[in-house]
Amino acid sequence: MLANILIALIAALHLYILVLEMVLWETPRARRAFGLSAEFARQTKAMAANQGLYNGFLAAGLIVGLIIGDGGLAFKWFFLCCVAIAGVFGALTSSRRIVFIQTVPAVLAMLLLALGL
Repeated sequence: MLANILIALIAALHLYILVLEMVLWETPRARRAFGLSAEFARQTKAMAANQGLYNGFLAAGLIVGLIIGDGGLAFKWFFLCCVAIAGVFGALTSSRRIVFIQTVPAVLAMLLLALGL
C-alpha cells in the first residue's frame, strides 16, 4: 500500500528530527539544518530536546498504526493529522518550509489512505 510506504517515510523523518533536536542540537549539522548560531543552540538545548521528544511521539504513533495493520487506521489518521497541524503551526511561527517538510507529505498520505492506495 502506497500510503503505508509514505507513512513509514514520515515516521522516519520524525525520528531523524528527534535525533537532530535531542542529540545533535549543538552540532554543525543540526545548526545548519535549523539555521542556528552556536550560542543560540547552546541556549535552547533543553527546549529543542522537548521538541524532539514530541517528534518522537508523532513517529511512534505512526509506527504503531503501521504495526497494527488494518486495525491501525485510526492511529494513522490521527497522527497524520497531528503531523499536518504541527507543520502548519511550524510554518506560521518558525519557517515556511516546514509546511513542505511536514504538512504536504502528511496530507498526501491522508489522500492515499482515503483512496485506499
